[in-house]
Amino acid sequence: MTRRLETFSYLPPMTAEQVRAQVANVVDRGLVPWVEYATDPAAGDHLWNLWRLPMTDLPSLDQVLAEVEACAEANPRANIRLVGYDPTRQNQAVAFVVRAAAASS
Repeated sequence: MTRRLETFSYLPPMTAEQVRAQVANVVDRGLVPWVEYATDPAAGDHLWNLWRLPMTDLPSLDQVLAEVEACAEANPRANIRLVGYDPTRQNQAVAFVVRAAAASS
């Protein structure tokens, strides 16, 4: 059974190029990105573990993707979520799972 987590979970899994395009959108909009992870989240879990501090220095696309990869390497059984925070409106503008946890057998 597939868990439904965040915005794109009702669509087929995104390819690496589609993930890259979504992360580029977060960066291009000037949102503050941060990476979160959770090993066994429920659909209603809004608070995941924060991976390092939010990237308030407005990083490049490659820097954000590198943080996602570092989080995935350190937490191979976790779902990895990217959040984009709008500092002007002071709210979460976007959040989506960039890497789903590998199914355990």
